[in-house]
Amino acid sequence: MLQLEFWTGRMRLLGLIAIAISIATWALELTGLVYVCPYCRTQRTVIGLLGLLMVTPNPGFWISRYLGAVLGVFGLVVGSTQHFAGWRKVMKGEFVLSPKVYDDAFLLSGAAIFIITAQVLLLYAYRRPAAAGPVTP
Repeated sequence: MLQLEFWTGRMRLLGLIAIAISIATWALELTGLVYVCPYCRTQRTVIGLLGLLMVTPNPGFWISRYLGAVLGVFGLVVGSTQHFAGWRKVMKGEFVLSPKVYDDAFLLSGAAIFIITAQVLLLYAYRRPAAAGPVTP
């Protein structure tokens, strides 16, 4: 389970989970359960788009990897900016963890950084299975 091949072998399932995360978090905002946040919107959209790239027939294709890298860098910059704002509050002594953990920007941006990084890693680690050819004795 700690081998990268374990996770790349489940690329499409993980992509579907990422899409579900994106849809669920958008639903939370659209129903008014969480506040409107441009940082969060960007991160959840990037997670969903990377998930779409992960479910393509060949996620290791160079265009998928290129788009994944561009989206990943954008999502990571936005997530890091939001997360750093939380660390700035920690250093000033002003940080207060939200009573609703699912609505805490500091924790969620940290989670988004981990998810986006993992998605880009998987896109670059994916190797298409070799086609079965004729067996020669």
